[in-house]
Amino acid sequence: MSQIRLVERDYAILREIDRWRVTQGRHIRELAGFDGQRACDRRLRKLIEAGYIKRTKILYGVAGIYSNTNKAKKIVSLPNTGHKIRLEHIKHDIAVIDTAIYFKRKYGVKYNEITTEIELHRQDGFGVRKHRPDFVFRHDGGKTICVEIELTLKSKERFERNIRNNFSEYDMQIWVVPSKESKIADVLKRNRKKYENIRIIEMEEVEKNNE
Repeated sequence: MSQIRLVERDYAILREIDRWRVTQGRHIRELAGFDGQRACDRRLRKLIEAGYIKRTKILYGVAGIYSNTNKAKKIVSLPNTGHKIRLEHIKHDIAVIDTAIYFKRKYGVKYNEITTEIELHRQDGFGVRKHRPDFVFRHDGGKTICVEIELTLKSKERFERNIRNNFSEYDMQIWVVPSKESKIADVLKRNRKKYENIRIIEMEEVEKNNE
C-alpha cells in the first residue's frame, strides 16, 4: 500500500463520497472541481493505492462506484462509511448527483450549499426515521428548495404524504420525473392544485444539460 500526502482536494473527495449514496468518477470530477477526467482518475487511483477509498463494479454497464475505507474515516473523521448500496436504487442514486450537477451548471447552486439526504438524516439524530428529500438548498433570496428524484411510482398514500410534508417544510419542492406525461407527473399535477409550490422537471432536461 503506497503512501501519499493528502491535500485539501483529497479531503473534499472523501467528504463528497461520504455524503452521497453513490459516486462515480465523473461525479467526483465535478464535485471536487477537477479540470479534466484524466487528472481526477489519476488522483482517485492514488487514493485507492494508499487505502483511503475503493472502487467497486456492482452492476454491468454501470461505471464503478467509489466508497471510503475505515482508514479514510479515521484520518478525516468522517461520521459514516460504507453506505449500503441497493441495486434497485443505483439508477436513482446516480440521477440524484446528476441533478445536483444540473442545478450547479444551470442555476449556479454551489455544491457546498447543498445538504444531502444523508446529511439531513444525520441532523435529525440517531433513531429518528422520517422521509427526507434527496437534497435541499437555499436559492433566490434565501428560499428553501427541496429536490426529489422520482423515477418509479410509489404508493399514492406515501407519495402524497411526501408532497404534503415538503409543502410544510420548504418554500419550493422540485420533482424530477421520467416524463411530464408519466403517471408520476400526473399525481404531481393533481396535487399542485392544493400545494402550489410544486415544480416538475423531466430527467431528459437534466441529462441534456449535463452533456
